[in-house]
Amino acid sequence: NMNFLPGIWWSLPLILVWATPPVTSSWWYMGAVGSSRVMCDNVPGLVSRQRQLCRRHPEAMLSIGRGVAAWTAECQHQFRRHRWDCNALERGQRLLGRVLLRSSRESAFVHAISSAGVVFAITRACSQGELKSCSCDPKKKGSAKDTKGHFDWGGCSDNIDYGIKFARAFVDAKERKGKDARALMNLHNNRAGRKAVKRFLKQECKCHGVSGSCTLRTCWLAMADFRKTGDYLWKKYNGAIQVVMNQDGTGFTVANKKFKKPTKNDLVYFESSPDYCIRDRDVGSLGTAGRVCNQTSRGMDSCEVMCCGRGYDTARVSRMTKCECKFHWCCAVRCQDCLEVVDIHTCKAPKSPAWMART
Repeated sequence: NMNFLPGIWWSLPLILVWATPPVTSSWWYMGAVGSSRVMCDNVPGLVSRQRQLCRRHPEAMLSIGRGVAAWTAECQHQFRRHRWDCNALERGQRLLGRVLLRSSRESAFVHAISSAGVVFAITRACSQGELKSCSCDPKKKGSAKDTKGHFDWGGCSDNIDYGIKFARAFVDAKERKGKDARALMNLHNNRAGRKAVKRFLKQECKCHGVSGSCTLRTCWLAMADFRKTGDYLWKKYNGAIQVVMNQDGTGFTVANKKFKKPTKNDLVYFESSPDYCIRDRDVGSLGTAGRVCNQTSRGMDSCEVMCCGRGYDTARVSRMTKCECKFHWCCAVRCQDCLEVVDIHTCKAPKSPAWMART
């Protein structure tokens, strides 16, 4: 029994969330080692090319499961202070589906960060020897030169090119089946996500020589923490460019001629986002009723903005915190447990009948 929710969801982020069992699932391990065909044929929503990759690389699906965990956590981190907080992933995947059906900035970000998550997970699995089809970057061998002089390639360089190749084949497979505007938008944002991971590939080195001198260096390439990719894509989300299809239907042009043409690194979208103020399943909005807001902030998490002008409730709560922490030589930090009384502000629910009718 696959225990999957019913229905076929064609957007890759939803396929990844629904079709990938937990990393710790013993059933998944047995299925991957045993009958990959049976396993892959029962994953809902996969197109034929994705099923082929699943059968050929069942162990890679386990890595993709880790990628799902990475990008969902990163998405929720980046949107934690916003009305739409990416938590539809936890509170109902159908809501996320509604978000992705709109060609909005949020949909653009989700496609980019999920594509990046697959690249990151597959690349990491290659370096850790978890996949039969790849290992460390085979091109990073012999000697090379940088601004600090000569060095030898050694260690295990992350095979980012394989991660990108696999992610492009798996993630883009569905979008390549269609040639409509949304498919082109998703392909563009998927690619932007993949490129974002490679952008933060960094060279790390170890020195060899007398007394730690760097007369000899051994270097390798390693991916940066996924947070860097998330932060970068968050900036791209805030600067996302609204586009329209060009006349021959092969690409985009900017919707507003005052803005620059999008590059391959930019996120693009077609439709304006809803305000996400009230619960509206048609657009994938959970609303902000009950969300914690910041009374002293002037940003998106302020009570005025988060609560959409509806006002907020305040509750005084007590909680235990660590206090009077002292460093003891060597090497421990010891703290006291202190009782702290704080005010928690939460957004009021809408009362207007007109608003209620839309929920």
